[in-house]
Amino acid sequence: MSDAEGSEPSLPNAVSLATATPDGRPSLRMVLLKGVDDDGFVFYTNLESRKGEELGGNPWAAMCFHWKSLTRQVRVEGTVEMLDDDEADAYFASRDRESKIGAWASRQSRPMQRRFELEREVAKYAAKYAIGNIPRPEFWSGYRLKPDRIEFWSQRAFRLHDRLQFDRADDGWRLTRLYP
Repeated sequence: MSDAEGSEPSLPNAVSLATATPDGRPSLRMVLLKGVDDDGFVFYTNLESRKGEELGGNPWAAMCFHWKSLTRQVRVEGTVEMLDDDEADAYFASRDRESKIGAWASRQSRPMQRRFELEREVAKYAAKYAIGNIPRPEFWSGYRLKPDRIEFWSQRAFRLHDRLQFDRADDGWRLTRLYP
C-alpha cells in the first residue's frame, strides 16, 4: 500500500470488491479500502445496498487491488464480518460533513428517476443536521474481509509474471509459487 500511495495518481486505496448472492450470482464494484490490520481489510457501505444485501446472504467475498503504475496486483479472498458499532461510529465521525450528509441522503443501489431526487435528499439532511454532530445512520456500517487466501502478482517480461499465493493454515500462512 505504501508503494501504491507513492506512485498511483488517484485513489491508491481503490479496490474491486466481488460479492455473490446466496445462489452464487456474482457482482463486482469498486470500493475504497479504509483500513487494514492483522484481522483483515476494512471498507464501509450502506448495508441496504446491493453489496450489503449480498454480504448479508453470503459472507464470502474477494478483493483485487490493481496498481497499474507499479505493474502489481493483490488478490484477497475470504469471509466478511460486520464491524462493531464503536469502530463504525469512530470512522463515520472522522468523515467530512458532506460525506456524512451523503450517507444519509443516498438510497444506494435503488432506482432513481432524476438526479433532483438525490439533491432534494441532500438538502433535507443538510437542513436537519445544520447544527451539531451528524450521527451514523443505522443502515450504514463497515465490513472487514478476513482473508484466508492472498495472492501477490508482479508483472515480468514476456508475460512470465511472478505469482505468490499465501493460504491461511493452522500455524500461520502457507506459501505456494504459481505459474503465471
